Amino acid sequence: MSDLPPLDPPEGDGSDEALDMAAAEFALGVLDGDERAVAIRRVLAEPGFARSVERWRTHWAQLFDLWPAVEAPDLFARIERSLDRPVEAPIATLALAPPIRSKLWPALAGLSSIAAAGLLVVLVARPVPVPPAPPARPAAPVVAARAPTLVASIDPETAGAATVTAVYDAPAGTLRLTEAKLVGADQSAELWVIPADGTRHSLGLLHARGGTVLTLSRDNRARIAAGAVLAVTVEPIGGSPTGLPTGPVVAKGALAQV
Repeated sequence: MSDLPPLDPPEGDGSDEALDMAAAEFALGVLDGDERAVAIRRVLAEPGFARSVERWRTHWAQLFDLWPAVEAPDLFARIERSLDRPVEAPIATLALAPPIRSKLWPALAGLSSIAAAGLLVVLVARPVPVPPAPPARPAAPVVAARAPTLVASIDPETAGAATVTAVYDAPAGTLRLTEAKLVGADQSAELWVIPADGTRHSLGLLHARGGTVLTLSRDNRARIAAGAVLAVTVEPIGGSPTGLPTGPVVAKGALAQV
């Protein structure tokens, strides 16, 4: 038994057992292909599913810390020892009565001699064809390593507001976010990335409806990494006029690799 506390049940936002199981598989990294694509779309579209994924990711991380790696047993030595054992006589042979065996073995030996002589004649009389050279196999295409997916749950500071989920598409250099209802109609919600050096860099403005897709500059793409923090501040309409945050932080969350 481990010292790991039991996993808290999913929050009561309509999630059922099937949703929580899909979130666990996505957080563990066992989904691939179409299943992985569906799970990423659900993270963007369903705040409850995104929270469940984050909850499972934290749970798996504790398990990995508690269970050290175990080296696989050496099976080759066991196989070699089993090959050195003497071959036991078949049960059917042992069960034959002595009179039957005395007649059966000479007959089988005679048939084997005839078959061997016939095979020898065929091999001597028939020339052995030279097998054609195997065709050259084309070189396997080099598959580029897939960039890891980064996801963040940007949690609001105000109780009752919806969590904003962000998914970074490294090949396209885009950041996709769910709708952000974090500020009033006479204000703008501006997204910032805070890398390890603690300096805030603007990524763009968020939409209150329909979600947001931000195409990042080359410099900001280099700042998007696991552990970097995404923060949302309240700014005047059109964003910060100074290039730095002018209003309070209303939501934030760290990027994590999936």
